[in-house]
Amino acid sequence: MKFGLFTSAQANRTSLPAETGQGFRDWLDFNVEAEALGFQSSFLVEHHFTGWNQVSSTLMLLTALAVRTTTLRLGSAVMVLPWHNPVLLAEQAATLDLVSGGRFDFGIGKGYRHSEFKGFQIAPEEAEARFEEAVAVMTRAFTSRERFSHRGRFWQFDDIVVEPPPAQRPHPPFWVAAGSEPSIRRAAARGFNLILDQYASPQQIADRIAIYRAERTSHGLAFAPLRVAVARQLYVAKNEADKQAAMQRQAAYTKRTVDVSRAPDQTGGSHVLAYSDKAGSTEQHALYGTPDEIAAMLEVLRSAGVAYVLLTVAGGIDQLHRFAREIMPRFAHSSPATDAAE
Repeated sequence: MKFGLFTSAQANRTSLPAETGQGFRDWLDFNVEAEALGFQSSFLVEHHFTGWNQVSSTLMLLTALAVRTTTLRLGSAVMVLPWHNPVLLAEQAATLDLVSGGRFDFGIGKGYRHSEFKGFQIAPEEAEARFEEAVAVMTRAFTSRERFSHRGRFWQFDDIVVEPPPAQRPHPPFWVAAGSEPSIRRAAARGFNLILDQYASPQQIADRIAIYRAERTSHGLAFAPLRVAVARQLYVAKNEADKQAAMQRQAAYTKRTVDVSRAPDQTGGSHVLAYSDKAGSTEQHALYGTPDEIAAMLEVLRSAGVAYVLLTVAGGIDQLHRFAREIMPRFAHSSPATDAAE
C-alpha cells in the first residue's frame, strides 16, 4: 500500500494569530517531514468564508511546498472549478507543475458547501455546467500550443494561447471526488483518477472500485489500483480512553464542517452531508485506535482492493511519526492480489 496525506491548513495556530501565518509554515514543515518518512503525496483542500482562516489559496501553498520537497506528489483536494476563471487556473496549475518537476495531481470538483455558493453568489444548480465548461477549457489550454477562442455559457475567451505548458503530458492528471455510481462512471469514462471519501465502509469502497474498474475497462482504459485513493482520518491512540477522547474531538470538528456546508432547509447532500444525519456515522470508519487496531482496519481496506490511502492526521507531527514507525512498515509490500491487478 501507498500512503499520502489529505490535509488542510490554517493561517493561525492555537497560540498565534492568523496575521503571523505560522499555521501555514507549520503545514509546510509537517509535509517536509512526511516526505522524509516515505509518504507518497499530500493533497490540500480549498475552502472559503469559514471564519477559521482555512486555506483559500491552495495552489500558492502547494507551490511553496514544491520548493521545499523533491519527491512528494502535490495534490489539490479539490480545486472547486465553479469558483475559478478556468484560463487563470490552468496557468497557475501549469506553473506549479513546472516548478515541482511534474509532481502536481490536479484534484477538481463542483463544490458542496452552502456557505461558499452563497458567498460567491453562484447557484448550486449551475455547478455541474460550470464544472464541465471549466474542464473543457482547461483541457484545451493544457494540450493546445495554438491560439484558440472559446464561447461558452459562463466564459468567453478570444484568440488566446495559454502559457506556460505543464510538465506532465498531456497535462497533470485530473482527480475527482465521487461517491454515487453515476459520478464514478463519469469519472472512469473520462480517464479521471478517483478519490473516495473518508466515511464510506470497506464494502462500499469495494463496490465503488469495482464500478470504476469495470467502466474504465468498457472504455478501453487501463486500470491500476493507484488510480484510486481512499481518504481516511487517522489517530494512533495510546489506549481506549485516548481513542474515545480523540473521536469526540473529531466529531465536534466534523459538526463544524457540516454546519457551514448545509443550507438551512437542506437534507442529505454529497460528501460529509451524505453521512452526517446518523450519529457516529462520520467517525465509524476512521482509523482511530492502537497500531494493531489500525493495521487490522487497513488490512480490511486492502482486501477491498485499496492500494492508496490518504490520511487526515489528527494530533500533529508525533502522530505522523507513530504511523510511519509502527504501522507503515507492515504495508511496505503489496498483496499478491494487488500486484496482479496492477
